[in-house]
Amino acid sequence: MNYWIMHVDLDQFLAAVEKRRDPLLRDVPVIVGGEGDPERPRQVVACASYEARGYGVRAGMPLRTAAKKCPDAVFLPSDTGTYEDASVEVMGTMRDMGLPVEVLGWDEAFVGAESDDPLALAQQIRQTIAERTQLSSSIGVGDNKLRAKVATGFAKPAGVYQLTVDNWMAVMGNRSTESLWGIGRKTSQKLAEAGLVTVAELAAADRFELASRFGPTTGPWLVALGRGLGGREIVTQPAPARSHSHSRTFPQDLTDRADIAVRTAELARSAGEAALAEDRRIIRVGVTVRTSTFYTRTHARKLPQPTRDLGEVEKAALAVLDLFPLDRPVRLLGVRAEME
Repeated sequence: MNYWIMHVDLDQFLAAVEKRRDPLLRDVPVIVGGEGDPERPRQVVACASYEARGYGVRAGMPLRTAAKKCPDAVFLPSDTGTYEDASVEVMGTMRDMGLPVEVLGWDEAFVGAESDDPLALAQQIRQTIAERTQLSSSIGVGDNKLRAKVATGFAKPAGVYQLTVDNWMAVMGNRSTESLWGIGRKTSQKLAEAGLVTVAELAAADRFELASRFGPTTGPWLVALGRGLGGREIVTQPAPARSHSHSRTFPQDLTDRADIAVRTAELARSAGEAALAEDRRIIRVGVTVRTSTFYTRTHARKLPQPTRDLGEVEKAALAVLDLFPLDRPVRLLGVRAEME
C-alpha cells in the first residue's frame, strides 16, 4: 500500500461550531469576530458562514463593512474556549481511527495513512467526523504535505481532492504563484517582477538565479514549491488543551434569575470535571450568555489561586454571572474552565 498525506480542513469552522450549539442558526448568515458588535471600531471578521460569504463577507473584513453587506446576519463574538474544545473533539476522532495526526490549528491538521484507495479513506474520515462531531470537513490528498494542503482548496466545501506528482502540473501549472501554500501576495509580486507569474514558470526557474534574488535558502525553496515538493513526516505530539467549555441552548428561554444561576452552576461543574479528569488545576472561569435576540457576551475572572475544587469553580462562575444585567430572556449559557 502507498503512504498518503491528507490535509483535513474544517468547513466554516467558527460559524459551524456556533450553528452546532444553536440549531436556530443552521440556515442563517453567521459572522464571528471580536466582541460580535459591528458598531465597535477595529472589530474584524474571524469567520463568515457560507451564507454570509454569499453576500461578499470575508475573514479580515471590518465588522462594520460586513454589516453593510449582510445586514440580516447574526453577529457573534469569538468564543475561544468553545472552539478549542470542538477542535479537540475532531482531532480525537481522527486519532480514534488509528491515524497519526499533526495539528496545525483549531480547524486543520495533517493525517498520514497507508491505503490503496486514499480517496475512499478520505471520505470515511469526513463521514466519521460528521457523525461524531456534527461538523463538516474538506480533505486534500497528496503524496506530500504541500500537495495535500493545496488540494484542499479544490475540495472545499465538503469534498475530497487529490494532487500528486502525476497531475500537479496539469492542475497547477497555469495558476498564479500566489496559489501555492507559503507564497503570499508580496512574494508573488516579486516573482512576477522576475518574470515568473505562473507555477509552471516558477518550477522551471533556475534555482541559482533565484538564490541570488531571494537568498540562498529562500530561492531554491521557492522553486521546490513550484514543483510541488514537500515533506512527508507527520509530527503527532499534541498540544495540551488549555480549557474545557460546556454550553447549552435551552428549548425555552430562561427568564428567572435563580434558574439561570442553577443552570450556570451545572455547566460550571461539567466544565470543571472535564478539566479535573486531566488532573489539571483551574485558573480562570468564563461565562457566556446569549439572549433571545442573539446578543452574546462573555466575561471571565481569574481565580485567586489555582484550584481542583469544583465548589470554587461554581462559585467563580456565579460571580461572573453577576456581571451580566440579565434583563432579557436567555437562550444559551456557556461556562469555560481554563487550566494552568
